Amino acid sequence: MADCQRIDPLVTAFIDGQLPRDDRRAVEEHLRVCAPCHSRVIAEQAVHDLIRARCHALDASAPGPLREKCVEMARLSLGDAVRHPAAHPRSLVFDRRVAHRSRTARVAPFALAASLVLVVGGAFLYQATAQSARVLAVELTADHLKCFAMNSALGTHQMAAAVESSMASGFDWRMHLPDNPSRAGLELVGARPCLYGEGKIAHIMYRHQGHPLSLFMLPKTARAQQLVEVLGHEAAIWCVGNRTFVVVAREPRPEVERIASFVRASLR
Repeated sequence: MADCQRIDPLVTAFIDGQLPRDDRRAVEEHLRVCAPCHSRVIAEQAVHDLIRARCHALDASAPGPLREKCVEMARLSLGDAVRHPAAHPRSLVFDRRVAHRSRTARVAPFALAASLVLVVGGAFLYQATAQSARVLAVELTADHLKCFAMNSALGTHQMAAAVESSMASGFDWRMHLPDNPSRAGLELVGARPCLYGEGKIAHIMYRHQGHPLSLFMLPKTARAQQLVEVLGHEAAIWCVGNRTFVVVAREPRPEVERIASFVRASLR
């Protein structure tokens, strides 16, 4: 955990190729032995690459207030890093680079954008996600990794009744979770709302044979049924009425298909 905390502030610059050689080597060595940090870097790298490829279209389609908010977040974040370096435990070499960039008012745009996408739930990707199942799967897989990392740190656990109540109050979704999920090797962890495009989606978290598995519900959307592989995970997508469901897991494709079939048949 101490190594993860030391590496965490370096990840964005690592992805953008701006770390000094010694810092980059330290991050690479940590990623070789830490699966959660490695998964996070893969997810953020995918968003980074997507934004680089679509930066002109995204700049044109992002609402003005959102662009202004992101610029303000970047300004405040960079200013805080310079005023309070102890709260940003980078190496001495990297701190000098941050201070120099602040004096010359230069910000690494793509890595910053990738971080902001993960924070605001992919609002920049709204139009791209609406058109591409792969982009949708990338975004939900990033949420899957992020939420389970948070859950591991906080150790939260919810019962089925609490999850069903939160779905009813938060999404007007009068649902009932599958009965006897243990028949499919599933154990309920809990639920939380995630930001997606212009609204909220439901994220119900399970463990399958001890491994993280997510069920997402996107209200007022319709998607064709398909299976997509992204970031080392499989995403099974289907639609019921005006709701789209997505199961995300780092499992073999046949196993994800089997679980998705169980959820489709059992979810009421």
